[in-house]
Amino acid sequence: MVSLILLVISIYIRLKLNESPIFVRMKAEGKGSRAPLRESFAEWSNLKIVLLALFGAAAGQGVVWYTGQFYALFFLMGTLKIDWKTAYFILAVSLALGTGLFVLFGWLSDRIGRKRIMMAGCLLGALTYFPIYHAMTHYGNPALERFADNTRISLTATDCQVHLFPNPKTRYSECDKVQDFLSKRSLSYETTEGAAGARPITHINDLAIEGWDEPKLTGALKALDYPSAAKAEDVNVPMLILLVFIQLVYVTMVYGPIAAFLVELFPTKIRYTSMSLPYHIGNGWFGGMLPLTTAAVVAANGNIYAGLWYPVIVAAITLIIGSIFIKETKDHKIQTI
Repeated sequence: MVSLILLVISIYIRLKLNESPIFVRMKAEGKGSRAPLRESFAEWSNLKIVLLALFGAAAGQGVVWYTGQFYALFFLMGTLKIDWKTAYFILAVSLALGTGLFVLFGWLSDRIGRKRIMMAGCLLGALTYFPIYHAMTHYGNPALERFADNTRISLTATDCQVHLFPNPKTRYSECDKVQDFLSKRSLSYETTEGAAGARPITHINDLAIEGWDEPKLTGALKALDYPSAAKAEDVNVPMLILLVFIQLVYVTMVYGPIAAFLVELFPTKIRYTSMSLPYHIGNGWFGGMLPLTTAAVVAANGNIYAGLWYPVIVAAITLIIGSIFIKETKDHKIQTI
């Protein structure tokens, strides 16, 4: 019902919107593009701008956006095993506190420039994601942090695979099952190559468990007082709100200026077509693939923080390309046809 109401409101708003005066004048004068796809992507002068917009702005914006909201929520619930109501409360309060910053950084970009604010957001994300998520573990599930510090886990195997797109015919090796078992319990482990054809061996402190044996693995963790869920009294909600809010500051820094930035980057007659591709690939692919990619990296690497390398690397690439190859756009006159 809520979705239906929002749909009706959005349709009403769209029907009330008019095209920009410059676009209307361009159409009246017959200066619009007759082949916007060809002009946007087949002509190098325009395609170059599209690629720069993608890798120098939209890709970094997409991963910073998804990390600060969706991955933060996944980490709270899936990794730290915090009760879903508490996790959603943390995110909701952080969003409420940070929403106004979208307007603030949009306004600020009119004064000091779009580029420097977006690049600063990517830089801060790349530099601080690892310490922020380590801090989230400390304040969200300290028992899990202590367990990880006091427990040595390693896996010796030869046939481990990461199944990005499993289907009913996917076959899981014993190693795959052990990795899945450990990953779902937010346990970091080291993987070493075993003898060819040998069954995997899981080492938990001084205990060695051969092959896939869920009862033994479960019993070993239980004997060591593995915390299967975060205790409510251990969850430091104010600190977690602060840590998620910091990430949302980065989100607003990269997102607040990007609409104006993309509009100013492209010529009017191919603007809509040209800016759509980098924006939607940056958010839909680079951002949308973040949960799947990070989960796969964690499973393959055996470290619960390893998935953060994905947003860190993409944000760093955007920072480098955007800083070097993209010019500031705030003073560009979009009224020119």
